[in-house]
Amino acid sequence: MSEREDPGHKTPADAGWERELLKDLAWASLKEQRRARRWGLLTRFLFLGYLVALLWVFTADQTEVTLHKPGDQFAAVVDLQGIIAEDSEASAELVIAALRDAFEAKGAKGVILRANSPGGSPVQSDYVFNEIRRLREEYPDMPLYAVITDLCASGCYYIAAAADEIYANPSSIVGSIGVINAGFGFDEAIRKLGLERRLFTAGEHKGFLDPFSPLKEEEVVHLRQILGEIHGRFIAAVKEGRGERLKEDPQLFSGLVWTGERGRELGLVDGFASVREVAREKLEVDETRNFTHEEDIWQRLADRLGVAIGKGVGRALQGSVTPQALSP
Repeated sequence: MSEREDPGHKTPADAGWERELLKDLAWASLKEQRRARRWGLLTRFLFLGYLVALLWVFTADQTEVTLHKPGDQFAAVVDLQGIIAEDSEASAELVIAALRDAFEAKGAKGVILRANSPGGSPVQSDYVFNEIRRLREEYPDMPLYAVITDLCASGCYYIAAAADEIYANPSSIVGSIGVINAGFGFDEAIRKLGLERRLFTAGEHKGFLDPFSPLKEEEVVHLRQILGEIHGRFIAAVKEGRGERLKEDPQLFSGLVWTGERGRELGLVDGFASVREVAREKLEVDETRNFTHEEDIWQRLADRLGVAIGKGVGRALQGSVTPQALSP
């Protein structure tokens, strides 16, 4: 039987026709995938817009939107909440910015620092302490009161000491005027496991307090000196802020904490009152306005949106395959 008569034999024309058909099918499938990706991106953007709208409504509901008369007076409140650290909501940058706005606000009769923090960075605390002292000198007629809610310890009390007066609840926890450095030592553990510590440094003490090496007495002495210097600044700040109100007690600067009741006896606290009570009784106003600066949620959302857009563009570019790429 000849090639033309062989039903299983494919001519070049037949092969070309099948190839074109495969190309058309592949291209149609590719277009469908790209269309699905576009719709997926559009759906994500619409959903993201919906979330943004909800977030805007939520934040608008949380914001006090009241019209005030030009002569209205109020107590300007600034919150000091959580760990005091450079990258936290209780960072010196955010707290100081809020305090400046509160002192400069027209109609503010006084500032109330609402404190609820276990402390944190002595550097950040010192920044805020010094700024409060500066603001009080710049605005001598603007009093600043600290009101402790649950806890004001260590760096938090460092800051509160700069206030004109400190108020708390009898069950509040106050104090902890001390400095701490904590860590672990694993040198005995690795010795028992048969491990060898290999540490190479340029500088005799560059491996200062390495947890996998035995303690060196001279380094311990040096660390205690550092802690002592920071503690000394802490004590000086508290004495500067509290003055003669502090009682002579050997445990006062030992790092212990006390209740608000005992804190008043020691001179760490002036009395018991809430923010509202201080506003009414000390500033003689009923209204409070919050000037606390928080992390910019819109910036955070914009950053995440930028990442989402970048990923979407990347996926779209990956899907931009030309039909020629499918040619044999």
